[in-house]
Amino acid sequence: MKVKNKRITLKDVLKRELKDPEFSFYFEREKSISEIARLVRDARLKARLTQAQLAKKAQSSQVVIARLESGTDQRVPSLDLLERIASALKAKLLVRFEYKKVA
Repeated sequence: MKVKNKRITLKDVLKRELKDPEFSFYFEREKSISEIARLVRDARLKARLTQAQLAKKAQSSQVVIARLESGTDQRVPSLDLLERIASALKAKLLVRFEYKKVA
């Protein structure tokens, strides 16, 4: 008897799991933390600053910048910290809401 392997894609699993409000909340939270980490790292590299240099300009510490850029810290960075980082990078911090399209 031949057993047919049923393949389940990550996309299919996410589509199913994102229907759960609690899962969806934590998934979106992790996505936001990762996006902030990427944006800060990319902006710092574009400005040709080390983590220590950025930290000094943002009145923070290199450890805080490293933790933020790693994207693995479960804490969401404060708006105050993000504003200081933006200012140190001569950038403007923008916060916005995106609305889901209703069919």
